[in-house]
Amino acid sequence: MARGAEPERELVRRAAPFALPATGLALFAGAAAGGWNVGWSAALGVAVVALNFVAAGLSLARAARISLTAIAAVVMGGFVVRMTAIVTLMFLLDRITSWFSPLAFGLAVVPATILLLTYELHLLAAGVGRDLIIQPVKHKVSP
Repeated sequence: MARGAEPERELVRRAAPFALPATGLALFAGAAAGGWNVGWSAALGVAVVALNFVAAGLSLARAARISLTAIAAVVMGGFVVRMTAIVTLMFLLDRITSWFSPLAFGLAVVPATILLLTYELHLLAAGVGRDLIIQPVKHKVSP
């Protein structure tokens, strides 16, 4: 890969500024719809989506420095690990707190994820990552 061409980090850098305003919007929209408990649950859902995106982007950037196999492992395994963490967090918060609303959390996670993926596709279509160069794999030939 060319030096400086890290599209994963660039995607995270460009999307990160929207995380705080989106979380605030979820807080106030949820509070208006069902009270502060709903608002905090929705805000937490949006924050979790943002953190999940950062974790995915940074882990892919690290894997890209290692190999294509590492990228594949991070894509497949990382998705399962991150989704398991989100669902586990939702169940734990529902069990150990009296204020958490799993419905508000879920209703915030889904549109936040769709909006984030739409923005990511927009950035990719605009050329983020066009300087990416994947070096050919050198195989040893056995005698």
